[in-house]
Amino acid sequence: MNRIKEVLEEKGIKQTWLAEQLGKSYNMVNGYVQNRQQPRLEVLFEIAQILGVKPQDLIKDKK
Repeated sequence: MNRIKEVLEEKGIKQTWLAEQLGKSYNMVNGYVQNRQQPRLEVLFEIAQILGVKPQDLIKDKK
């Protein structure tokens, strides 16, 4: 599970903007945001860099 949706909302950033920054389709990013699929580790690190957070901040504890 990831916290991409929460971080985007906290920062007021749209999924479309993130998709453009990553060079990925909106549908791909939406899959990450809705937790239907998880980004590869390299992509998770890239998302963290773009959003200005630590990669750990994008990962949810299952507890």
